[in-house]
Amino acid sequence: MIIDNIINKIYTLPAASLELLKAQLHLVHYPKGTLLLKANIIEESMYFLSKGIARAFATVGDDEVTFYFGQEGDFIFSINTYIAGQKSYESFELLEPCELYEINVAHLKELYEIDVHLANWGRKFAEQELLRTEQRLIAMQCKTAQERYHDLLENEPELLQRVQLGHIASYLGISQVSLSRIRADRR
Repeated sequence: MIIDNIINKIYTLPAASLELLKAQLHLVHYPKGTLLLKANIIEESMYFLSKGIARAFATVGDDEVTFYFGQEGDFIFSINTYIAGQKSYESFELLEPCELYEINVAHLKELYEIDVHLANWGRKFAEQELLRTEQRLIAMQCKTAQERYHDLLENEPELLQRVQLGHIASYLGISQVSLSRIRADRR
């Protein structure tokens, strides 16, 4: 995905502001299986995902609980580091070979200080992430597993082709056996 499109899907920037932001980005490539961000670290970078897919997960006991999938056009970052400057609680694993644009979080925040358009972009970015988090929380608390699976099929059907079913089940908050039953019932 073209970086201009990734950036402007949040908030359309004037050309000069867009170029200012792009000047801070570095194109990087990582193989499948890379742990891009790790829990319990103050992460210095965030990423714009141009090609590939990633998942965010937290380790609970011996289990990994997946709670986010990022695809082309999405962002990979620790919101705890981005907002509060504190250690991340999640790790991000690349599920495919990925092409990403990396930016240092401190440099991004410096841009917010010198360019009002970029500051507005940052506000819109944080607002969209808040909405996404709220929607996920409400779905996990108020919808059945079948409803969450239906929402996934309706809104992100390509995930089922690109992501292991174990990660999908974890994301839905169910076991793989329950996911198999739900899938069988839909046929």
